[in-house]
Amino acid sequence: MKTYIYLRKVRFHAFHGVLPQEKAVGADFTVSLRIGYDFSRAFDTDDVADTLNYAEVFNMVKNEMAQPSQLLEHVAGRIVRKLLATWPRIESIDLKLNKDNPPMGADCDGAGVEVHFEL
Repeated sequence: MKTYIYLRKVRFHAFHGVLPQEKAVGADFTVSLRIGYDFSRAFDTDDVADTLNYAEVFNMVKNEMAQPSQLLEHVAGRIVRKLLATWPRIESIDLKLNKDNPPMGADCDGAGVEVHFEL
């Protein structure tokens, strides 16, 4: 059996980007995260200690998003490394990091990076 915890389309205003304007005024970003984590004990115990608390995951992602970076790839790597260091029982991570209105002259819903990590 595979079990997952997820955060879907969490919105942040952050200062990631290469252009000076991005560093000065920031941009809007969306993060979606699906984490493979065996929480089957919580089926019986009804105890948050037997699962991965998604509020704690959100706070960790929020802290990483607050640290400016030039590249979304760098932000995604920091998030994945921090998740794995904090919760070593994680089995997989699917992360989508989207810049909602990238300054590239296109009419689009965004551009970004996607990471799939599996142990």
